[in-house]
Amino acid sequence: MAVYTHGHHDSVLRSHNTRSIANSAAYLEPLLMPETRLLDIGAGPGTITADFASRVGHVTATEINADALALSQTLAAERGAGNIDFAVEDVHALSFADDTFDVVHAHQVLQHVGDPVQALREMRRVAKPGGVVAARDADYAGFHWFPLLPELDKWLRLYREAARANGGEPDAGRRLLSWARAAGFADITATASTWCYATPSEREWWGGMWADRILESALARQLEREGMASRGKLRAISDAWRAWAADGDGWFLVPHGEIICRV
Repeated sequence: MAVYTHGHHDSVLRSHNTRSIANSAAYLEPLLMPETRLLDIGAGPGTITADFASRVGHVTATEINADALALSQTLAAERGAGNIDFAVEDVHALSFADDTFDVVHAHQVLQHVGDPVQALREMRRVAKPGGVVAARDADYAGFHWFPLLPELDKWLRLYREAARANGGEPDAGRRLLSWARAAGFADITATASTWCYATPSEREWWGGMWADRILESALARQLEREGMASRGKLRAISDAWRAWAADGDGWFLVPHGEIICRV
């Protein structure tokens, strides 16, 4: 099991709390039916999970530990979503019986696990015949931005180094199809979609979030602890994020790979 590089600091959750079917699972939306039983791997703060619950019959939300799972439990209670249950699970060895779910979903999960092919095998095992396994992951090597600030190049290099040191694969998006084929799927639809931040409010949110994240999150602690970056270097990166956010020319693209695997 790999380490979750981002952690659950408030600066991280500010990003995750904006996620929904519309901006993070649109590729899966046509397959969501009122009778669907859906397994949501790595539910995080639960915003996509709660969205699913408003569209399908039942959702099971999982996380790697009880503290992480509590985030989605709290949101489900706030939204009055009574058709969600919760379980602490390791995606490499799920506790559920074979052929249990119509849809098994993971968003931004496979980039963080130690063995994504085994994870997909397990997701396939618990999916019903005729069901689907769906995954979407960012591809950090494909990130693009303007203006071209050298400190943001350093940020990206440091993040990818830290993620790989934790046993993950930050460039997962481009690998999803290959991982699904290695896991034994034959009927796979591979697509891509993006997040793009260019308006003043989007830049303020995205740039401000990363300006805080590079100083306060689990990533920042790891970079300092392992001697990968000094506090001064992290402050320079944080300042660059704020400069990018304030620049009227600022533009940032996050590409994602997506797969729908039919069981």
